[in-house]
Amino acid sequence: MELNEYPLVSIIIPFYNCKYVQRAISSALKQTYRNIEVIVVDDGSTSHIPMIKPLKDKIFYIRKKNGGTASALNEGIRNSKGEYIVWLSSDDLFINTKVETQLDFMKNKMYMFSYTNYFCINEKNRIISDSVGPLNSEELLKSLIVGCPINGSTIMMRREVTKSIGLFDESLRYANDYDYWIRVFLKFKIGHLNIPLTLYRVHGKMGSKQYLNDVLKESRKVKLKYKTELEKYLKEK
Repeated sequence: MELNEYPLVSIIIPFYNCKYVQRAISSALKQTYRNIEVIVVDDGSTSHIPMIKPLKDKIFYIRKKNGGTASALNEGIRNSKGEYIVWLSSDDLFINTKVETQLDFMKNKMYMFSYTNYFCINEKNRIISDSVGPLNSEELLKSLIVGCPINGSTIMMRREVTKSIGLFDESLRYANDYDYWIRVFLKFKIGHLNIPLTLYRVHGKMGSKQYLNDVLKESRKVKLKYKTELEKYLKEK
């Protein structure tokens, strides 16, 4: 079958001073599903930029003033053309069947938004965990009330989702993903594919470790914002 018989998938990679970015881009380019565009949004990086140069002719590269992950994601979404949108953090990796497998799952089940499980890896790409991910919608709801259970590098969504609920909240520097998943959950049925298709890198310079207090503070803010609505949803279910 010709590529144009398949929907275009936009893989958006926010990048800020990350030494793993070349590996992330390479894992996106090696997808078995070929009708993709890889958009790398350089959020004002001052280091590791030369690592992108060998791959520049295979990606859509955008450089912008530093504004945080949400602003980089939004810039990527605004410049993307895909019917489906995927996020890959610059220190994570996709298993090469990630896009193909998740897209088939979404098309077959008619989901607008989905996420998968993932493995944790270390700085040397070695898997250091079992498969991670909530198993059903009830478990997801309970997890959303407590914190952020969805790994951003595991999601795929149709473009209509962004048209319906908008883009990521750029006022949230660390919990914008948590805020977005809740907004999606309250509007759409979320699909969970119980297969690890992403490798989530755990390392000393990851933002969730370096800015842990700020992450927790923003997460509490988001939790409080949606607490009543989520608890009402849980009771009704």
